[in-house]
Amino acid sequence: MVRLTLDLVAKSANQKNRKEENITQYLKKITHLNFSNRNIDIIDDLSLCKNLSVLYLYDNNIGQIDNLSFATNLTHLYLQNNCISCIENLSSLKKLEKLYLGGNYIAVVESLEGLGELRELHVESQKLPLGEKLLFDPRTLQSLANSLSVLNISNNNIDEIKDLETLENLTQLIAVDNQLLHVKDLELLLNRLPKLWKMDLNGNPVCLKPKYRDRLIVMSNSLGDFESTHQRIPGYYGAPQTRKGASAARPGASAKKNCNVRGQRTEPSLAEYTRPRKDRQRPS
Repeated sequence: MVRLTLDLVAKSANQKNRKEENITQYLKKITHLNFSNRNIDIIDDLSLCKNLSVLYLYDNNIGQIDNLSFATNLTHLYLQNNCISCIENLSSLKKLEKLYLGGNYIAVVESLEGLGELRELHVESQKLPLGEKLLFDPRTLQSLANSLSVLNISNNNIDEIKDLETLENLTQLIAVDNQLLHVKDLELLLNRLPKLWKMDLNGNPVCLKPKYRDRLIVMSNSLGDFESTHQRIPGYYGAPQTRKGASAARPGASAKKNCNVRGQRTEPSLAEYTRPRKDRQRPS
């Protein structure tokens, strides 16, 4: 068991960069923390890090989102490839702009009310029981209607996306490798999303429908980037960079043995991440 504590943060500090600061002064000035791939399973009290804006905790064993209420300046939170089964305890993160939760055990997208600045939500590749699909709480969708611009729901066994019509400011929808089948449903969605300019439906049964792509393009006045080819070049979701000048891991380097990687980048500088590990067991 590894707890992310202030003591652990302090021990990881570069003494040269700290100069003459004491540890409390240093912790208060931190804006970026990278504790990815460190076997962390519990987030402890980090309340001294009041200026934290970017937190990398991907590729760990975290089972619960907790003790982040202090981080009112947080704008980017990376929690992909953990053991999280419930989205919770994020309501105080009023400045949060990008939230990465891919590769967990989340069954319902919920409890994001109050995050009025959230522009990107990545919940791809949840490890769900056989036959189940990712669901969306209508209250959460309504609360994100004015802010959310990018939504990644790939590889979640989703067979209909009518509920997403609430997200009127959505510009990019990545829904790769789901079970979307009906062109009509997509036409109705496009009619309600006037700002959507990019949609990726690779790997959905609807891609096999004759001329479905032409029908959707005609339906939408804004759609300009439509990715629906049946073959994709294998790639990596690599570890994101922590900040300018910091070294980043080679794409896929943080993935554990036997981890399969695939996909497409949604934002080259930040939205790159490793596909979930298959060797993890669902938490009890």
